[in-house]
Amino acid sequence: MAQDQIRQMVNFILQEAHEKANEIRVKTEHDFNLEKQTLVHEAKLSIQGEFATKEKDREVQERITRSNELGECRARKMRIRDDLLNTLLAETGSKCGFVARGQNYPHLLQKLIVQALIKIDETDVLIYCRNEDIGIINQVLPDAVAEYVDIIEKESGIVLSPNVTVSSDRRDDLPDSSLGGVKLTALQGKIVCDNTLSARLGLAYQELLPSIRAIIFPEDQ
Repeated sequence: MAQDQIRQMVNFILQEAHEKANEIRVKTEHDFNLEKQTLVHEAKLSIQGEFATKEKDREVQERITRSNELGECRARKMRIRDDLLNTLLAETGSKCGFVARGQNYPHLLQKLIVQALIKIDETDVLIYCRNEDIGIINQVLPDAVAEYVDIIEKESGIVLSPNVTVSSDRRDDLPDSSLGGVKLTALQGKIVCDNTLSARLGLAYQELLPSIRAIIFPEDQ
């Protein structure tokens, strides 16, 4: 009888041990699976985060590249346009050379001198011109001064006796790039009126530049 009770107790203890071991195993497996799921989820989030960061970096780099390409394209476009406008100005300047060789050039020089005298408004004036224009300047200068005096007398009633001479220093002759015309100075060079054809062309070009751009580059309008 006692032997049976001992056997029952042993069996009970063994059963409890098996159940406890099974319970521990189940709990361990559950904890392991839960930990594994947590690790997998965290790994997925990390990978997704890295991918999102790389994708964002790629998009930023693409935007930078597109912006640089657009900037280069605009700069290239502006250089081409500037070259075209400079070519236009140079071609126009070369045509001014025909004006300086035309039969009306002496009359033009006279008018340029009169205009400059009115603008400079001084009695002692020095004229600078191209070396090749000296003869023409000396020829038209008396008529230019007389016309200037006549204009001032009609406008103000004052009769002037200006001293207008051509510079005798050939080192100061205007370069061929001036395209012709004259430059007048007074008060030892403190007052200057540049009435060369190149200067007049430059002023006209700046005034007409908006209209020129509208004609040549209508897509910007």
